[in-house]
Amino acid sequence: MMARVLVVDDAAFMRKMLTDALSNGGHEVVGEAGNGVEAIQRFQELRPELITLDITMPEKDGLEALREIMAIDPSAKVVMCSALGQEAKVLESIKLGAKDFVVKPFQADRVLDAVGKALA
Repeated sequence: MMARVLVVDDAAFMRKMLTDALSNGGHEVVGEAGNGVEAIQRFQELRPELITLDITMPEKDGLEALREIMAIDPSAKVVMCSALGQEAKVLESIKLGAKDFVVKPFQADRVLDAVGKALA
């Protein structure tokens, strides 16, 4: 099942890794954002079917962005991207409505797995 995806991470190379993994898996990356403020704007503009959302970002972190995105659209499908040692934030994001999470450094098959689960 392919989806239109918004990729959100403050590191350009991380966005590239995610974009490559998603594209190779048959998904279409329709936009990118580098922080939580941009993520919310792009979400409203693009209405993607799925968002990958980094937890640690400047201006507005992933949890704040997730809260606002879920308030705009409670059916939004979000996969969180976390560094190691962010278990508490990952758990909080799941409570807030995220469907799944992937841990950096990304494994392409794990990303596609999480996306598939979120879309199911």
